[in-house]
Amino acid sequence: MNTNSSVQVERDVMEYDVAIVGAGPAGLACAIRLKQLKPDLNICLLEKAASVGAHALSGAVIEPGPLDALAPEWRQSPPAICVPATRDEMYLLTRKGRKRLPLPPQLHNDGNFIMSLGLLAAWLAQKAESLGVDIFPGFAAAEPVLTADGAVRGVRLGDVGLDKAGEPGPNYTPGAEIHATTTIVAEGARGSLAKQLIGRYKLDADSAPQTYGLGMKELWQLPDGRVQPGLIQHSVGWPLDSGTYGGSFIYHLSDNRAYVGFVAGLDYQDPRFSPFEAFQQFKHHPSIKPLLEGGEILAAGARTIAAGGWQCIPRLEMPGAVLIGDAAGGVNVPKIKGVHQAIRSGMLAAEHLAETGTPVGWDALWRASPGGQELRAVRNFKPGFKRGLWFGLANAGLESLTRGRTPWTLKHKQADHERLQQLDAYNSPQRHWIERTLPPRDRLASVFFAATNHDEHQPAHLKVRDTSICTDRCTREFGNPCQRFCPAGVYEMVQDQGAWRLQINAANCVHCKTCDIKDPYGIIDWTPPEGGSGPNYQSL
Repeated sequence: MNTNSSVQVERDVMEYDVAIVGAGPAGLACAIRLKQLKPDLNICLLEKAASVGAHALSGAVIEPGPLDALAPEWRQSPPAICVPATRDEMYLLTRKGRKRLPLPPQLHNDGNFIMSLGLLAAWLAQKAESLGVDIFPGFAAAEPVLTADGAVRGVRLGDVGLDKAGEPGPNYTPGAEIHATTTIVAEGARGSLAKQLIGRYKLDADSAPQTYGLGMKELWQLPDGRVQPGLIQHSVGWPLDSGTYGGSFIYHLSDNRAYVGFVAGLDYQDPRFSPFEAFQQFKHHPSIKPLLEGGEILAAGARTIAAGGWQCIPRLEMPGAVLIGDAAGGVNVPKIKGVHQAIRSGMLAAEHLAETGTPVGWDALWRASPGGQELRAVRNFKPGFKRGLWFGLANAGLESLTRGRTPWTLKHKQADHERLQQLDAYNSPQRHWIERTLPPRDRLASVFFAATNHDEHQPAHLKVRDTSICTDRCTREFGNPCQRFCPAGVYEMVQDQGAWRLQINAANCVHCKTCDIKDPYGIIDWTPPEGGSGPNYQSL
């Protein structure tokens, strides 16, 4: 598993009782709860971003119960973006109109808060450090360290100072090894370390293929009088066709600001579909454009969401390590919420480790817990939409009425990349998309609002195992969909001396992981870039 096999060096070793990978809500909750229960434990928390919260992105309407249980004092000093929910609205959009829909019971947000996940993560990090947790931002886990008998012994950090060919440059520094009795993987959806461990230990052997959504989000500053602080608006329908899963959100903040976002299910079949363009078209709907016109974007970003639910949860324990949070697939898709589940998962894992000192039993404990049972009760919502919007809505109504007690479990039968149809086998619908006038102009302009930064001299962190497939088979069969599914313009087919080649604009990457999920041949591997590179999502 050595990602830099040509580099053979001695590495510094740091010893800890517990190593946590990922400073999102799950990892931070786990660290805090462990220190509350076992103050003498030596705990380190690794975060690939340059600062805690910089890579954290979510809607995010948060159920406060688990946060109250973890750190009740947060209400006295909440994050800078924290607005109590006041009212909910749900709409079905058509191309030129909209219809108010009854609000599903799971979308009532009384008592919840609209927050910036990045700012919440920074708040939790301060608490974790005050309890004695060692937090190392800017250090990504490149691969697991294993014992001779195959147990996880910790992680190896990524090397710094490699040239574009992956060889040591003049400022090369080898990544250290973090050794720990227990390693906790809390990277969020489609984490690179979790992907390696799931494959090595076949943790998904008894689960359905995971399915994902691509969430795109913008923070807008709007003219006076348009924002209603605390108003939460969702929609389904246009600009998506009835066979493509997804929807929108608009969360009204204070100070004339609003979060505007769109989620597209990555199980879509149309090889010509562009999630980023669908988001921009949504903003031009006759009911949405008047809200945004004359405003300006302050920040933007994109991130994938593990949306498969109960039947897609892999086994969560392995020798020496556990998966928690969205690395374990904890999002409640019908609620459009996952942060409370991540905090729950992190706290429960900490309590289990404090009591038993071993990963053994964690999988069964989470599944039987309120967090696991919350997912089981809504297990049939997302699979129902595989048969289209109308069947999905009818199925969702039935599942709501029965509270998930239907005697069947619908399955996800294919991974998202397997759902994509070839060009000659799919008749793309006429979408009637219009010329856009609202910002951003294009995907490159959107990347600017993500404040993403990568050293152009470092090796590309996006690995395509065989680029000849891109220039031959993929061009013929799928029309190079990487140019459409990536929301940041990372992948581009260019002509070079009369021949086409794939150009990877790795500096554009916003770490959404869509390419790792949706590439139809499964030959793209997203790996962590060196030195904390990437977007800066502190206000998202």
